[in-house]
Amino acid sequence: MPLDPEKLLNFRIPSVRQTVTPRDAAFYALSIGMGRDPTDLAQLPFVDPLRGPVAMPGMALVLAHPGFWLGHPDSGVDPVAVLHAGQSMLLLGPVPAQGEVESTTRVTHIVDKGAGKPALIFTETDIRDDRGTCFARLDRTVYIRSGGGFGGDAHGPQKASLPVPEGKAGLVVDLPTGPEQALIYRLNGDLNPLHSDPAVAARAGFHAPILHGLCTMGVIVHAILRGQLGYRTERLRAVQLRFATPVFPGETIRTQIWDNGAFRASVVERNVIVADDGCFLTSQDEGDATS
Repeated sequence: MPLDPEKLLNFRIPSVRQTVTPRDAAFYALSIGMGRDPTDLAQLPFVDPLRGPVAMPGMALVLAHPGFWLGHPDSGVDPVAVLHAGQSMLLLGPVPAQGEVESTTRVTHIVDKGAGKPALIFTETDIRDDRGTCFARLDRTVYIRSGGGFGGDAHGPQKASLPVPEGKAGLVVDLPTGPEQALIYRLNGDLNPLHSDPAVAARAGFHAPILHGLCTMGVIVHAILRGQLGYRTERLRAVQLRFATPVFPGETIRTQIWDNGAFRASVVERNVIVADDGCFLTSQDEGDATS
């Protein structure tokens, strides 16, 4: 069913304030699978408030989360048709492990791929600390199945060129997810029943609830920090990717990382790509990340 662009553009996406605590930082880290090896001392500061608190950079993806606002009837969107298609995260400062934060989200583009085809919704979220300083900017692409045909623009925002995988990956990191992963992760703020209710998942064409795209991205960010940056969170500046195929809770996510900053992720058990067109920037590339 075509979405209603007028309703969508008139829908007021809530600004959200959150008091972040060390418990929140630890919970986020646990929700993306950190701490599975209790003897790994490098992960303890992220999952144990008494040893940190240290915030995972990926926590910016859920701070002051506006929730599943596309599921609201006033958005003009069929909630069962919603899939997360792409995400970028630009870190302009440290992600706080405690303190007040506030998010503001706006729709930047709506793309119409034609009758019977999908629509794409692009949003931008800024997250500010208690001093009003923006420390993270999130750009999201949402795919609405059969949402096209409303007579809108067929072209989205222009994309910058990305590094591409060349040859053999320099690093491969395998990280497992648990069968309960989506049920835990959704408590970060995204209660979309697609990730918890088997009946809703079946109506969307899946044999079981799927993992949140942002949980998959959190696992990938963990792989980058673990394999490439030695858990030095201050070095990570930006990550972006395209979600290719959903992950089911309990599967193992394999992240292949190239020396030029490109990455790709797959599910080991099914040998399918789940995230593509991925790249990350570090503090050495800060000029590029903030341009």
